[in-house]
Amino acid sequence: MPVAPVHLILGDEKKGIDTFLAERTRRSILAAINDELPGDTTVETTTLRSSEITASEILEATSPSLFAEDRAIVVLTVDQASKENTDMLLDAALHLSPGMTLIMEHSGGGRNKSMVAKFRKIAQVHEAAPLKPGDRTGWVMNEFRSYGLRPTPDVIQALLESVGSDLRELAAAVSQLVADAPGEITVATVRAYYTGVAEVSGFDIADLAVAGKTGQALASTRRALQLGISPVALAAALANKVSGIARLYSTRRVDRSLAGTLGMAPWLLEKTHRSARMWSGESVSKAVVIVAELDAAVKGQGGGTPEFAIEDAVRRISELAR
Repeated sequence: MPVAPVHLILGDEKKGIDTFLAERTRRSILAAINDELPGDTTVETTTLRSSEITASEILEATSPSLFAEDRAIVVLTVDQASKENTDMLLDAALHLSPGMTLIMEHSGGGRNKSMVAKFRKIAQVHEAAPLKPGDRTGWVMNEFRSYGLRPTPDVIQALLESVGSDLRELAAAVSQLVADAPGEITVATVRAYYTGVAEVSGFDIADLAVAGKTGQALASTRRALQLGISPVALAAALANKVSGIARLYSTRRVDRSLAGTLGMAPWLLEKTHRSARMWSGESVSKAVVIVAELDAAVKGQGGGTPEFAIEDAVRRISELAR
């Protein structure tokens, strides 16, 4: 199937655009164009940032080539473009010359969000909004499936807990496991690759914290940091666990249908539900605030070091679970 001449890589009006998903989509489109070209020929690619260029530069970039060469024009930050630039892009998309491909990236919001509907009508749309937490499990599963593998849900969860929520890091982890791990990929395989010691992982630390085992949780956290595990990954594991507790602490009975609704594997649902029985509404509320503060701290938005922030959060959450 021929590559469409106009593409819109679109984020979400409220959440913006995921840079990794957008970047991957751009590469995929360009690769598909190159596959259609003869021999080792590659498409000539021009990348523009619409918030930093003039309408005349857009016109020049999208004008027909004198030599009829295949060209791709990638326009970033279309959501920040002026009205004049946006109108020029729309006109260019409607009157593209043969052999030319226009790829536009739009956050879904910004000063010209009203133009998204018009771009949608003339472009092939690629969704690139940040994933919801509950969608990451399915996304990682699809990453493995793209390599022809179907790991069990506990493997997916172990990878999420060990690596964190960053899609670029998760994609790299899946690629490494597929390339390097012989035979079937198991939970032990994931932990061996990403924690160094199976007993020390974000998954285990979060379990210990929400179970109120302060001493063990702190010891494991310090060991994980010594092994070089990212505070961001540990914070993500803790946040995921607290999120599960928040969903289940007031639920008396659970069944498999609830697992699908919450985006959890059945085994993880049952395990989280057992831990959630130790929690009250007040404690859950405090824990949610703690993980929100932790997320900012490990990303450099607060005082102190990420290492101190993760230890402090683990201690405070484990004390809440009593």
